[in-house]
Amino acid sequence: MTPEEKERLQVAVKEIAAILYKNTSPSELETLEAIEKTLRSQILEHVSPKIGLFFIEQTTGTNKGRPRQIKSCVGELPITEKQAQKLGLEPRSHMSPVLEKCSLRLCANESYQNAELELEALTGVKVGHSTLHRLVSRQDLPVPEALQAISEVSLDGGKVRLRTPKGEECEWRDYKAVRLGGVYYGAFFHDHQSLLDWVNSQRLVTPLVCLGDGHDGVWKLFTEIGSSSTRMEILDWYHLRENLHKVGGSLKRLKQAENLLWIGEVDVTIALFVDLAKKQAKNFCTYLNKHRSRIINYGYCQAEQICSIGSGSVESAIKQIGLRLKLSGAQWNPANVPSILQLRCAYLNGQLAI
Repeated sequence: MTPEEKERLQVAVKEIAAILYKNTSPSELETLEAIEKTLRSQILEHVSPKIGLFFIEQTTGTNKGRPRQIKSCVGELPITEKQAQKLGLEPRSHMSPVLEKCSLRLCANESYQNAELELEALTGVKVGHSTLHRLVSRQDLPVPEALQAISEVSLDGGKVRLRTPKGEECEWRDYKAVRLGGVYYGAFFHDHQSLLDWVNSQRLVTPLVCLGDGHDGVWKLFTEIGSSSTRMEILDWYHLRENLHKVGGSLKRLKQAENLLWIGEVDVTIALFVDLAKKQAKNFCTYLNKHRSRIINYGYCQAEQICSIGSGSVESAIKQIGLRLKLSGAQWNPANVPSILQLRCAYLNGQLAI
C-alpha cells in the first residue's frame, strides 16, 4: 500500500466513523464495552459486508446470477451461484468456511445450546443451536493420515450414555478409541472395521508395539492390525500392577511379585500365588497365564527407551473425548454418536484449525 493510498484510506475510515458515531445512541457509548459491542454490530451490518462483496466481485469477475445469503464472520454476504463456484463454496451451504470452522470448533467443546451463545459472543454472528446440530451431523471429517511412520498403537474402550425414554434408567454403551504414535486420535462407535481400516492404512513399522489393558475386545482387534509377525503386544504395566494389588494379602508378597513382574518373570510370580486358596489369587494367576506373552521386561524397555510400557496415551484420549461426550446431563441418540466422536477427534487432531 502506497503512502497516498494509506492517506486516502484514513480519510475514508474517518468519514465512515463519523457516520456511524452520528447514528449511535448515547446510551451505547457510555463504556468501552458498550462501544465495542455497538461498533462491531454496525460494522457487521453496514461496513464489512460491502467490503466483502467488493472483494468477491473483483476476485470472481462477476456479479451475475441470483444471490443467496451467506452468513460469515464479516456479516451476511449475498453470493451468486457463479461466485460460489469460483470461490469453492459448497452448493447448498449458507455459512462461510471460516464461520463454519468456528462453529465446529465450539460444537466440539460445548453443547449446541452453549455453542450458539459462545459463537455470538465471540463473533457477533448468531447461528441457532439446531443449525449447529445439523452442521455437525452432515460433516464427513476424514480421520487423518499420519505424517510419520507409526511404531505404537494403543487401544481402549470408552463409554457414552445413550438417550432412553423418560423415566427409564440411563443406558451406557462402549465405543473404541485408538491413539497412533501417541499423537493421532480416532474413536469409533459400533464400527470396528473403520477403526481397523484407518490403522492398517498407515505406514506401520516393524515391530509394531500394540499396547492395551486386559480386555478381550482390545486384543481381538489387535489380531487384525498388521500381522502376528510384526506385532509386539504389550500388556499395560499399570493395569498389570493394579490387578496384582487386587489380590491383597501380604504386602511383602505383593512387593516381591511387583518386582518380578517388572522384569517379566511370569512363572516365578505365579509360584508366589499358586498355593493360595483366595479367589483373587487364582483369578490373578489365570490372568497372568492368559497374557504371559504380553508381559515383557518392563524395566529394561523403559531404561533403554525401547517403547512405551503403558497405554496412558489412549486413556488420556478417552478422557479428552469424554469432555464433550459426558457434558452434564448429556444423553445421545445412537445415530448421532459417530458424528460427535468424529468431530471431537478432528478437533483434537488439529483438523479444524483456522
